Amino acid sequence: MPRVLSSEDVEAFRRRLCVAAEALFAERGAEAVTMRELAQALGVSPMTPYRYFKDKDAILAAVRAAAFARFATALEAAMARPMDPLQRSRSAGEAYIAFALAEPQAYRLMFDLNQPTEGDYPELQAAIVRARRTMTVHVEAMIEAGLLAGDAELIGHMFWSMLHGVLMLQLTGKLAPTIDPTKLRALLFSTVVRGLGIGGR
Repeated sequence: MPRVLSSEDVEAFRRRLCVAAEALFAERGAEAVTMRELAQALGVSPMTPYRYFKDKDAILAAVRAAAFARFATALEAAMARPMDPLQRSRSAGEAYIAFALAEPQAYRLMFDLNQPTEGDYPELQAAIVRARRTMTVHVEAMIEAGLLAGDAELIGHMFWSMLHGVLMLQLTGKLAPTIDPTKLRALLFSTVVRGLGIGGR
């Protein structure tokens, strides 16, 4: 008779499955990975994953939700320390870069993947909203402090676009060998900071 699984057993296996799936999805693309291969990676029967997730799409959603949550946690922690608004914004950017470089597989699944069924998974949706919020909260603080003026969401997305663009070029090896990504990011942000007049008032 099959062993009755506790909630802890279920959660532990779900975590193991998501870890294996993240690596396979990032390496080969979600479309190329089968449930059988996921089961094989964990040394279980082909039907075992179905006891924990409806299908591969649900696994992908869980993997991405967990990654977005880790990402948001990292940025929230970076911005929680006592500091002035400009320092908080810089800290958020540093945390963003550190996460992407430490977890490149997760980062690419989060932002470089189109999952048409995203709206079917409330946990994933909530994690995305939470992560997106970290892109604007530090900008709002700078506006409140009088360091800049404008639409916080739009400015936050501008910073986000710059970070993401350079990081994706870096992670995919598309930057020219002569380009230092750290210097490129510094130049981009110093240019934008001057344009926005941050710290110059």
